[in-house]
Amino acid sequence: MNWLRRVMYGRYGTDSLNYALIAVYFVLYLLSSLLRSHLMSLLSTVCLILAFYRMFSRQIDRRQAENARFLDAVQPIVRWYNVNKCRRRDRDHAYFRCPNCGQQLRVPKGKGKISITCRNCGASFEEKT
Repeated sequence: MNWLRRVMYGRYGTDSLNYALIAVYFVLYLLSSLLRSHLMSLLSTVCLILAFYRMFSRQIDRRQAENARFLDAVQPIVRWYNVNKCRRRDRDHAYFRCPNCGQQLRVPKGKGKISITCRNCGASFEEKT
């Protein structure tokens, strides 16, 4: 195990972008084997080589900047997924959007037709829960 530590000393290692590249590699590899496509096989190999290049790179500042740009690009998708996951698990509340400002509003389910007041803009509207 010490040999691995010595090899990786001063190297960048793995991060979120590397994990994404390896995931893309596996997906492209499976598709290339199912579709017998040499182009997808080549693309999967390029993804794997890029992941290893980033992992063994000594240019830590550049790799951190690449990972930060990747996380900035992926963050809206991750946030949307997490919000929808919480909504699916929340069985006690209904979610509405304010017609005036677009703010998300959470109200209890099973109350019938109620008047909802937006905390952001103060607009009031009626909805059935």
